[in-house]
Amino acid sequence: MRVFVTGATGYIGSAVVRELFAAGHQVLGLARSNASAASLAAIGADVHRGALDDLDSLRSGAAASDGVIHLAYMHDFSDYVAAGQSDLRAVETIGAALQGSDKPFVITSGTLMLTFFLPQGQLGTEKDLADAGSTAPRIASENAAIALAKRGVRTSIVRLAPTVHGEGDRGFVPALIRLARTKGVSAYPGDGSNRWPAVHRLDAAHLFRLALEKAPAGSVLHAVADEGIPVRAIANVIGRRLNVPVVSLPLEEASAHFGFLGHFFSQDNPTSSILTQQWVGWHPLQPALLADLDGDYYFTNEAWSTLR
Repeated sequence: MRVFVTGATGYIGSAVVRELFAAGHQVLGLARSNASAASLAAIGADVHRGALDDLDSLRSGAAASDGVIHLAYMHDFSDYVAAGQSDLRAVETIGAALQGSDKPFVITSGTLMLTFFLPQGQLGTEKDLADAGSTAPRIASENAAIALAKRGVRTSIVRLAPTVHGEGDRGFVPALIRLARTKGVSAYPGDGSNRWPAVHRLDAAHLFRLALEKAPAGSVLHAVADEGIPVRAIANVIGRRLNVPVVSLPLEEASAHFGFLGHFFSQDNPTSSILTQQWVGWHPLQPALLADLDGDYYFTNEAWSTLR
């Protein structure tokens, strides 16, 4: 299968590309820059020049492929609404190009979206869907993908855990490590009992490939290996590895201490992947978050742990 991949050179996308190659697929990777194009060409992928906001490039890339995995996203936390609108336009554009083809179209969402419409602490499942009229970022894209399943596109949604860990991680965990280094304490909000799901990068990549190959039209899949780790357990590992105190912060002080991360780190987001494992035969094999976090590379590789 020739697969058009947006975000093909990213942290998760690059692992997805390798997973596709290993399964015998060809890859057409979206490249915005010369560096991205060179990176894709070097590993044997075909290069499709364009960008997430270049809808013509998305349309032509989808039309030239047997399926699409959409991973690219504008992670601009200063304008999260605009980022969500950009993603929705991309999903709608690619979907229109695939309409009536029965080709697979895998989009990316996140389990934190469940906190928009589920009661805090309720275990989220693949059957939990937001109201069809929701305009919340990424939920609107989910709903658009589900609607496309009725128009001859084999859409599926992969909701990623908020922590996708592994070598090369530049997400929430390195940010927490950096904060602990800078402030001299490893903190958690409240009593730290709120839970974060997690998944290893390579397990997530495997799920994207399975979704492409076999996910039913309109299905939601959860890239979740750890259903929910108390955030104080994450803070404890960081504190021990950095030899700094581990402290509880009142919830009202979370934003001041953690910045934009405070809102996310305060959410209780337990999430199940039982149905995902049943539907597509996905079984996480990589180390769990706490074991991976205890690995030396999170604390000895300055390029990751001191990112600005």
